[in-house]
Amino acid sequence: MKLIRSRENPRFKVLRQLATSTRERRKAGLALLDGMHLISAYRASGGVPEQLMLSESGAANVEAARLAGGVAGESVLVLADSLFNEIAQVATPTGIVALIRTPKADPLPEKLGDCVMLENVQDAGNLGSILRSTAAAGISTVLLSRGCAFAWSPKVLRAGMGAHFSLDIHDNADLQEAVSRLSGGLICANSHAESSLYQTDLRNPLAWAFGNEGSGLSAALSAAATAQVRIPMPGGAESLNVAAAAAICLFEQVRQRN
Repeated sequence: MKLIRSRENPRFKVLRQLATSTRERRKAGLALLDGMHLISAYRASGGVPEQLMLSESGAANVEAARLAGGVAGESVLVLADSLFNEIAQVATPTGIVALIRTPKADPLPEKLGDCVMLENVQDAGNLGSILRSTAAAGISTVLLSRGCAFAWSPKVLRAGMGAHFSLDIHDNADLQEAVSRLSGGLICANSHAESSLYQTDLRNPLAWAFGNEGSGLSAALSAAATAQVRIPMPGGAESLNVAAAAAICLFEQVRQRN
């Protein structure tokens, strides 16, 4: 382990730049995992951090020491608490942050089965929640349009709670092109659709499409849908948060298939 207490340290400067700039993280192909839960999920998936950073006060934590096991000693840094707070991604730092190589998605197969397509979902919390629901529902393939929030940003990672590591996430996907690869139907959630979600057969392979928080799906993607469904809302609300709507749809599919 190496102890760093100076802001002029070259390694700390690189870490601070990565912690504060999405552009730098994208360019470097790196992501930051803040907290023991996310790092544990990553390690459980077989991942080994490029670098592990501990705060000076958190270095004595038994769980942190366990997570550091298997990481080369020179890749474990202990930062003075004041420095650690500058790279931490939360208001109350947990004392441990990992730097990982952003996983690369496999090429899209010629035929796509069950998957989730997200078009211009821009809120990081919504995106992370949808990824979490997708993984929990047993779907492994997610396609994100160019207008979506960056899947590997700190806020999306926190909201995903480790779901990222069981998903094949395709950033900057051409959703229109992907539609031509579907082996089943494409279902869009639409609050004005005539068909109820609960009256729609979801047992066969299918793709779900969910759109932007304000404007919904584009006309082109909506037109490509084989079915549009609404979630009945007897309470009279105009619409649901996109992450809530996605969870309801995905778990109605789980219910029908089980």
